[in-house]
Amino acid sequence: MTHTESNWPVTRGRLKVFLGYASGVGKSFRMFDEGRRRKERGQDVVIAAIQPRLPADVEPLVSGLEIVPTLTIKGVPVIDVETILQRRPQICLVDGLAYDNPPGSRNAHRWQDVEELLAAGINIVGSVNLQHIDDQREAVEKLTGKRVTQTIPREFLNTADEIVIVDAPTQVTLERRTALRELALVLSAEVIDVGLQRYLHDHKIAQSWGTHERFLICLSPRANFERMIATARRNATRFHCDVLAVYVKQPNLSEADRAALEQALAKAREDGAYVEVLEGTDLVNTIVQYARAHNITQILVGHSVKKDLGTRMFGSPVSRLVRAARGIDVRVFPH
Repeated sequence: MTHTESNWPVTRGRLKVFLGYASGVGKSFRMFDEGRRRKERGQDVVIAAIQPRLPADVEPLVSGLEIVPTLTIKGVPVIDVETILQRRPQICLVDGLAYDNPPGSRNAHRWQDVEELLAAGINIVGSVNLQHIDDQREAVEKLTGKRVTQTIPREFLNTADEIVIVDAPTQVTLERRTALRELALVLSAEVIDVGLQRYLHDHKIAQSWGTHERFLICLSPRANFERMIATARRNATRFHCDVLAVYVKQPNLSEADRAALEQALAKAREDGAYVEVLEGTDLVNTIVQYARAHNITQILVGHSVKKDLGTRMFGSPVSRLVRAARGIDVRVFPH
């Protein structure tokens, strides 16, 4: 009896994705460790695909799980979809979703193999790097200088029931890591939102609430204002919310700083932010009072990595801001 002739349930399987914002963050370890824990809970778990090179800490996890051997087509390992359909496990682990299959394969792409397994009711736990999502590839390439050719479509990722960002130290610089993490967080939020809308539609639930997100950009002469404004604009589009920008007056600015500040204020206005110039003797208190008065949910602020004597003795303004703005998210952009 083939799988199309059986009485198997037709409920679509669930897709869980471990998303790494850079190579080497440990997404494979997290995925196989979840497989190990599910097996220990009594679930039927198999491995459908393994990356060519496994880190040493992953090998013990893999050795304790059943592996469905891949097919070899033109020297390339390909998921044996038919065997898995016949075997019908509860959970199927796919390490690396973004692979192209060679000509003559059942499907042109590995994500299509996974889609077929999901359609048959098999749950999938998979892994992928941010740069292998087709609409994220260019942005990641600009940050890392690395180009990839194999990707999965955003539409497929949007079908995920759960997405986990694997956030661990890597060899990339702090600024680049922050930017990659930001891309991954926004992507994850968008996938979750698509899932929510799908759930509401499937269960015929009318969405009756509005967004209450409000973003506040704290401008200063030397802040990385272009990145801050771009981030706020992207998130505002995502949440359909307001963006505000403020500058707390500082005495004795140099001509260069004054020019940079005017450029930042003009850019914020150009991008549709409501801009105000504030006055206050205490920078942090002035910002926090304004944020609370305007129901801000997220503050975007620049931060210098240099530490002078005052910073070492009393803490940086950003660290004070994080403490004072309890209940409000603070996003820090190094400069």
